[in-house]
Amino acid sequence: MAGKAKVKEAHQLTGDCITQVWISPLHTTVTPLRLSPQTVPSDCPCCFQVQTILRERFCRRRLPAGLESMEAQYKRLLDLLKRTAVDGESNSVLIVGPRGAGKTTLVDSVLKELLDDDRVQKNLLQVHLNGLLQTDDRIALREITMQLHLENVVGDRVFGSFAENLVFLLEALKKGDRSSSRPVLFVLDEFDLFTQHKNQTLLYNLLDVSQSAQAPVAVVGLTCRLDVLELLEKRVKSRFSHRQIHLLSPLGFGQYLERVRAQLSLPDDFPDAPFAAQWSASLQTLCEDQAAQDALRRHFNSSRHFGSLHMLLILCLSRVSLSKPFIGASDLLDASRTILSDSRVNIVSSGLSILELCLLIAMKHLNDVYEGEPFNFHMVHNEFKKFLHRKSNSMYSFEQPVIMKAFEHLVQLELIRPVDGSSARTQKDYQLMRLMLDQGQIMEALQKYPQCPTDVRQWAMSAFE
Repeated sequence: MAGKAKVKEAHQLTGDCITQVWISPLHTTVTPLRLSPQTVPSDCPCCFQVQTILRERFCRRRLPAGLESMEAQYKRLLDLLKRTAVDGESNSVLIVGPRGAGKTTLVDSVLKELLDDDRVQKNLLQVHLNGLLQTDDRIALREITMQLHLENVVGDRVFGSFAENLVFLLEALKKGDRSSSRPVLFVLDEFDLFTQHKNQTLLYNLLDVSQSAQAPVAVVGLTCRLDVLELLEKRVKSRFSHRQIHLLSPLGFGQYLERVRAQLSLPDDFPDAPFAAQWSASLQTLCEDQAAQDALRRHFNSSRHFGSLHMLLILCLSRVSLSKPFIGASDLLDASRTILSDSRVNIVSSGLSILELCLLIAMKHLNDVYEGEPFNFHMVHNEFKKFLHRKSNSMYSFEQPVIMKAFEHLVQLELIRPVDGSSARTQKDYQLMRLMLDQGQIMEALQKYPQCPTDVRQWAMSAFE
């Protein structure tokens, strides 16, 4: 409108939709407009349409059309789960492979085919647990109850044991004729973490049910540890079927690069054909750039997990704007540095005082002398005083309470931590600690530390000789 100040438009991606914010110089109010990814208006700038489409692709994992390298494993797992879902036969199996090998994709693909059968879709119940989320048996049992929709059945009942509670849940799933139970599939991601639960009660009871005639149950564990069976207690191991499906990641860097290209490509029905052609040309240039390939190769060598790749690409995508509508090699390099940066090194180089840095160097010196044995505050203090005695000036002289406070700050930052099993009754200045940084991390932090005193740097170097 004439006479009105020009209104600025800002777009910001939040979650899996675009937040459009109109900011007027005459008003301080900000009005967000949330746009669903499926209904992006055609007049929305192309760069924001690209962000919406690609973010949805990265955040909502889709199953591949085929599993060329896993046909045998796919057939074996499908046959196993079909016997449980259709015939009511209990089974247990472990899927073992490195991260990014396709363990979750294999299970999801098999389930997708299974659920195409009406008999299975109406009958099979699924429970998905993750060792990173269900950190003890109480939390796991609550999650099982929720996923089976049995909260009202359990109510305020009090059970004498975990086994009694689990059996009650399975009994509640029996059909109306009370003659048979619905098959239940338990998928345990990060299976090795469940072995750390007290007495391995969850694993024992699940595998015990799978070996008995109580209910048709299939237990599928996913893990990257080849020695996972050695982590099982004897009573748990005796109830496991010892079936294992091994996966290896056949992915080479060439295939990885093609995956990057495919993930960043626009769909054929993108509304703005000229922009899509320019995007494809810029993507081709990006994939052929040597610096970009080096960054992707470092990421490939660090982790072949596609979730990690998607995080890298999301960071690149966040730099796309009206003024810069395409992803360049510099965006990929910056995103790679952000992903691969060491947070502890950053804390040491930018968040510690000189005193705290000196204490870390003293700890590293103690680690070298005593070959990694734990230390306490007094040992670190004495090592620090040796450094002070070699200096003629007193610029590093601090009272013991000040040094103790710096030591406690390092504990809070988790740069050092108490030794497992150390008594809580021990005086804090005698409590045994371990350094959570290695030599390379300390040296890297020293190089980045702004205006690090020369004598401190020399003392650090002498500690590594």
